[in-house]
Amino acid sequence: MRTGVGYDSHRFDETRPLVLGGVSIPNAPGLKGHSDGDAVAHAITDAVLGAAGLGDIGALFPDTDPAYEGADSIELLAQAVRRLREGGFRVVNVDATVIAERPRIGPHAEAMRERLGRALGTGPGGVSVKGKSNEGMGWIGRGEGLAAIAVATVSGAEGDGD
Repeated sequence: MRTGVGYDSHRFDETRPLVLGGVSIPNAPGLKGHSDGDAVAHAITDAVLGAAGLGDIGALFPDTDPAYEGADSIELLAQAVRRLREGGFRVVNVDATVIAERPRIGPHAEAMRERLGRALGTGPGGVSVKGKSNEGMGWIGRGEGLAAIAVATVSGAEGDGD
């Protein structure tokens, strides 16, 4: 078994739709980013890649490549998971936390778990998504943007005791 940690943050962008964990969230500003700005999917992608020793999302999908402009981050996550499988790994579970004053994550968490679980190959039972407030502190507390952190466990590579 191996564990990886991922982190991502983005400023809000009123001109874009908000997508988190592959789910469109209405009545909330979107996030700036080269792709669709899905900070949850980005943090999870970094976590699973890190757990398998495969680098990070920026190395696999550089923001300097026009091919990824506006890309669906759930599809990028699915591509990263395919790369893990090619290396003999499988995702066991993921735990993600969104740190934001708005929007509220709870009403969307189940839909995120479903969408992320399909991309990860774990089903929703292998994914946890929750939201936390920054209690009004710092740039997140001022409502300038949000952050996401994720932990992933993978198994299956030779020498991992599996």
